Amino acid sequence: MASSSSSLAISPRKLRYDLYSYSYKEDSNTPLVINVLASLIERSMARTQRIVKNCSSALSKAISTNIFDCREIPDMTIQSYLERIFRYTRAGPSVYVVAYVYIDRFCQNNPGFRINARNVHRLLITTIMVASKYVEDMNFRNSYFARVGGLTTNELNELEVEFLFMMGFKLHVNVSVFESYCCHLEREVSIGGGYHIERTLRCAEEIKARHTEERGYTQITRVML
Repeated sequence: MASSSSSLAISPRKLRYDLYSYSYKEDSNTPLVINVLASLIERSMARTQRIVKNCSSALSKAISTNIFDCREIPDMTIQSYLERIFRYTRAGPSVYVVAYVYIDRFCQNNPGFRINARNVHRLLITTIMVASKYVEDMNFRNSYFARVGGLTTNELNELEVEFLFMMGFKLHVNVSVFESYCCHLEREVSIGGGYHIERTLRCAEEIKARHTEERGYTQITRVML
């Protein structure tokens, strides 16, 4: 298995092709939108750390206390977590765009909430599951998403209900809103002349083998949040 890394130049045109023309195949590479989304969220978390550092201790405690908090900070990067979700759910690129819309709305509706290392994984699996239900014609059960995300079914059910109420059940994403967020992602890609992302060189045979496994619970690598 190759272990070296290469710099992958992502162009706005390639990202747009993925968003609108992506077709899942057994040996498909991870959609580029996942790389961009991971980078955006990491930057948001960095801003949160600066805010918390400059806040009073009381405000910092209020920010970090919410239903999405994990008991311990997961030892998994955002990029790896998103790739895991894609590998096991096969959710298309548009699902991640809609999930990004939901995360943005959620933060706007709840100004006291800040994305951090303790809540980001649970927030992601919840928003991606809800977005998948909105976008896709066929979906896995909550229990399967929970298994993929490293939660119990009851935990994910509670997160989904809490998320829906905190969103005011405003889940509709019209075409113009979807386009505007796609354009925002494309602008992010354009920054720095191509948005070079360091990532591990993939082993195509391993990716294909993972996708051809049966999708039973015993085939899912365990992770707990």
